[in-house]
Amino acid sequence: MLSAKREWILIAGVMLFMIGLLGTGLALIYSVIIAIGLYAAIKVYVGRKKLKIARDVPEGICVQCGSSISGGKCPHCD
Repeated sequence: MLSAKREWILIAGVMLFMIGLLGTGLALIYSVIIAIGLYAAIKVYVGRKKLKIARDVPEGICVQCGSSISGGKCPHCD
């Protein structure tokens, strides 16, 4: 549910950006191309960031202290 909501917010933001580009006098086709490129770039950036976080912290983060969990236990709290 949360990712679907974020997806709609991203689409709405890109559409508003495209409308803003139209207001500056840019042709429709150019503003559509820029908006699609911006949408794709944001999706790629977020996907790579999620992969990086999953690689750095595979087991999760401790709720109490914020350190990464290793071996099923927090090194600071347990």
